[in-house]
Amino acid sequence: MKSPFTGKEMMRIYEKRTWNFRGEQFEYYHTAWQCPDTGEQFTTDESDTAGFMQVTNQYRQKYGIPYTDEIIAVRNKYGISAAKMSLILGIGVNQYRLYEKGEVPSVSNGRMIRSIMNPKVMLDMIESSKHELSPQEYAKISEKVKATISESENYKIAQYETKRIFTSPRGEENGFAPTSLTRLKNIMLSILNQCDGVWCTKMNKLLFYIDFYAYRERGYAMTGLTYKAIDFGPVPERWDRVYSEFSEISQDIQQCGDYEGSILHAHSPITDGVLSDDEIQIITTVCKTFGNKSSLEVSQISHNENAWLNHHDAHERISFNEAFSLKAL
Repeated sequence: MKSPFTGKEMMRIYEKRTWNFRGEQFEYYHTAWQCPDTGEQFTTDESDTAGFMQVTNQYRQKYGIPYTDEIIAVRNKYGISAAKMSLILGIGVNQYRLYEKGEVPSVSNGRMIRSIMNPKVMLDMIESSKHELSPQEYAKISEKVKATISESENYKIAQYETKRIFTSPRGEENGFAPTSLTRLKNIMLSILNQCDGVWCTKMNKLLFYIDFYAYRERGYAMTGLTYKAIDFGPVPERWDRVYSEFSEISQDIQQCGDYEGSILHAHSPITDGVLSDDEIQIITTVCKTFGNKSSLEVSQISHNENAWLNHHDAHERISFNEAFSLKAL
């Protein structure tokens, strides 16, 4: 970004600040561009939104309030319009739609929305608001919700599979990203479709850079994975399970000098609609930066990051706050 005063390129800076949100203080990293001559700082809509997301994600985690994508998903699951959902929950005609656009619910409304993720609770809500629905609406909505109850066993199996891969629930330790196998698979497929023939060692670093770059730019990560600093750089926890989870991704054992390892190959395109345009752009940026580099080169680059330098002695989890000291992106 260029200075509006001098036309010179400005330096991007990150400052730890405190934000008062609903009467509570939350720490976050403020992103700005500083004019080298005047010292004036400037922000963009995107950097302001990223700071706001850092704060509100902490608030949601503290009080058990669903995230925006979860609020959208629960309504889609039951096939109900936002207006009808507001009516059933008794929260104001346009309120649910505002929550889907990013407004943070009150603690009571947030917990109510979380509770209706259980279809049996949702049925009680529908029954309580029966007099506000037409007979046709009541029958249609009730039938749809009852159908989801029969799917509960499949849901339990899916939850078990999810916990095999993701070591932390959604929160600070995974950069507030959804823990979704479908999303993780499509992120990896997108990488492999751009950089086919990626060694597992290199994939570890690409996922790290995607998540930490996304957190810096948007205020939340993408894959749902947590990361540790080990001798060979930052790696996702349970990375070996991650790479053997999906039939659309194969591992080929190959020898390279004295080193034997696995190369990953994609056997499917990504599924339309799973990843947003800005998420695909983040993946593309990382792939363009590191795609032509060897596993060794990417590992050496990652060893210059504070995310590794500050945590590798103890082989501990890496805080997503280290995203604001990334050097390679």
